Amino acid sequence: MTETLEPARDVRPLTISGIILAGGGSRRMGGINKALLRVGGRPIVERAAVILKEVLPEVLLITNSPEEYEFLGLPMFCDLIPGKGALGGLYTGLNRSSSDLVFLVGCDMPFLNRGIVSYMTAIAAAEDNDILIPRVKDRLHPMHAIYSRRCLSPIEQHLNSRDLRILNFFHCVDVREIQEMDLTPYDPHCRFVMNINTPQDLEIAREIASGSGPITLS
Repeated sequence: MTETLEPARDVRPLTISGIILAGGGSRRMGGINKALLRVGGRPIVERAAVILKEVLPEVLLITNSPEEYEFLGLPMFCDLIPGKGALGGLYTGLNRSSSDLVFLVGCDMPFLNRGIVSYMTAIAAAEDNDILIPRVKDRLHPMHAIYSRRCLSPIEQHLNSRDLRILNFFHCVDVREIQEMDLTPYDPHCRFVMNINTPQDLEIAREIASGSGPITLS
C-alpha cells in the first residue's frame, strides 16, 4: 500500500479557490461535452469538483453554458473576454475568485488526487510564488497549477496580443516547479494529469476507474 503523506502544518493561513474550466469545442470527441462524460459512474467534471471541494473552501466553475452544470451546485461565471480559450478562463477565474490564489484544473481530468491538491496548496501556503506547477514526464501541466492574482497583468498583455498559450506568459512571473518524484508518493503513476481528448482516452480512463486499465500512462 502506498503511504499517504500529509502536508506540513506550520504554514501561514491560506486563501485559495479552486477553478474548473468547462469550455472548449471537444472537436476530437466529435463535439460531445467531455465534462459530462461518465468515468467510474459519475461525470468527469463532478469527479473533479468533489476532490477540490474536499480540500479548498471555494470552488468556481468557468463556463459559457451554465445550464449544463446546475447539478453541481457551484458558483458559475461566464468568460469575461469570450473566445480566449483556457488563458481567458484563467483570467476570469482570477478576477471572480475571492482569493489571491487559484488552483486551476480542467473539466476533463477524471483522476485528480486529493493528496496532491493538499500537497500543492501546502507549498503555496509556505511560499510566495506567482505560479506553482507540476512537471510530469518532462512536461509542465498548466491545467493543474496554482496561480496568483499577480499573474493578471501579464495575462492581460498576452490576451491583448492574442497570444493565448498559457505557458507563454510564464517568463514574466515567478514560477515554482514541482518535480514528478515529489508527487509519486501520492499518485505512483501520475494519473492526476490525465485529461480526456479522444474516445481512446475515455476508454482508458474507464478501464482505470474499473481497476482494469494500464498501469502507466503514455
